[in-house]
Amino acid sequence: MSGAPQPSLLLRNARLVGRDGQPTDILLEDGLVSALAQGIAPGPAQVVDLDGRFVAPGLWDNHVHMEQWALVRQRLDVSSAGSAREAADLVARRIREGRPADRDLLVGYGFRDALWPDAPDLVLLDAAGAALGEAVPVALVSADLHAVWLNSAGLALIGLPPEASPTGLLREQAAFDASTAITAVDSTRMDDWVADAAKAAATRGVVGVVDLEMTLSLGAWTTRVGDGIDQLRVRCGVYPSDLDIVIARGLRTGDILPGTDGLVEMGPFKVITDGSLNTRTAYCHDPYPMVDGRAGGVGLPTFTLDELVALMSRASGAGLVPAVHAIGDHANTLALDAYERVGCRGTIEHAQLLRWADVARFARLGVTASVQPEHAMDDRDIAEVYWPGRTDRAFALETLEAAGVALRLGSDAPVAPLDPWVAISAAVTRSRDGREPWHPAQRVSAAVALAASTDGRSSVAVGSVADLAVLVADPLAAESTEALRDMAVDATLLGGRFTHSAL
Repeated sequence: MSGAPQPSLLLRNARLVGRDGQPTDILLEDGLVSALAQGIAPGPAQVVDLDGRFVAPGLWDNHVHMEQWALVRQRLDVSSAGSAREAADLVARRIREGRPADRDLLVGYGFRDALWPDAPDLVLLDAAGAALGEAVPVALVSADLHAVWLNSAGLALIGLPPEASPTGLLREQAAFDASTAITAVDSTRMDDWVADAAKAAATRGVVGVVDLEMTLSLGAWTTRVGDGIDQLRVRCGVYPSDLDIVIARGLRTGDILPGTDGLVEMGPFKVITDGSLNTRTAYCHDPYPMVDGRAGGVGLPTFTLDELVALMSRASGAGLVPAVHAIGDHANTLALDAYERVGCRGTIEHAQLLRWADVARFARLGVTASVQPEHAMDDRDIAEVYWPGRTDRAFALETLEAAGVALRLGSDAPVAPLDPWVAISAAVTRSRDGREPWHPAQRVSAAVALAASTDGRSSVAVGSVADLAVLVADPLAAESTEALRDMAVDATLLGGRFTHSAL
């Protein structure tokens, strides 16, 4: 809850999502919901008539990379490319436009090469980067953030000779390092872009994010709140490289950061155990099939079990809740093995590909499945090629929920948009773009998806924090994919104050 006292606010004629649909008044005092009843006397409170609009708890995105998301909103979009050649053509077209901001480094985002008929190639991207004669450094970041394709000038810019990557394509840690180098921008400019992204999130009913940016962002968020970027609550994650810093400061998961008006807190300890399906580095029990002479292997485990246990034990012992990235089914087995040995609770981030035997272990160990349902829509065709015959075990949301596993939904922005309605729609319908639902047996109800996107709150209640989303329609009654994805949000309140209003 925000530490600053807020003026009282009375919302008249609201209908609460998940209740009987009858109009009620909602009184907000000191950042909390203090009363729910018809005909509440306003006293000194400001009165806003909602005219029958629906009110739900404010939405959370439980997995974002906030700076990466802010950056992507400024980058060349190459997500439409169906081949390496098409991606290079998009680069060449952008360079011919002669935008001054691209001369020092042109960064693109969003390619998915798993099903491309051709492969990323250094010569191809070199030619695109020289569309106007002079070699412009180019770096294209994959949609899943696990690969970066650079031309020779781009490699040189981050200190790598062409022989370091004959194709220009870097994966996993090399890609993360390259991404860090190419995304280094002036902090003031970055904060401006983050402010824009935070305001945009508020228009979608978002009140909070779990920020798993790979660089420690505690100081950045403290500065941002001090500068008036106060539309969101933020839980800041920490990775192994900065674990000693956080432990030395005595910070534990859930601790509020001083000077942030109660909006920023220490988040989880994030550790990555494998790659992604698009890059064929997700760690799987069974080998990937060979497709066009590519792939094969079982993916890329990042840690041994003993190494993972040691990291999680150290973090958990210091009061930091683990958040373990695991996409492949073997990576999920490994993560659950580690949780069992450490004896702590936490999350598995993604939980994308599973063995059925491991579902019960999630429940028994009290491990939360922090999932990104829109990835199912992005990866469905890739999964059918590279994980054939097992895709009923991909994004197994209904099976997890039925087993009693706690679900939390997110976007992994910029991998998917920072918009919980997109995630909710994918979880409820398993469909997008008019296609037939993908494994519809794994759909969950709108009530389950909403609760997994509202910090576990199923409805607005007296005593709850006054983080609210004011909606035109009842999301629990939405009858189509589009109705959920495009849910109209007329207002968002954080601690009883408006962060967005179209009333």
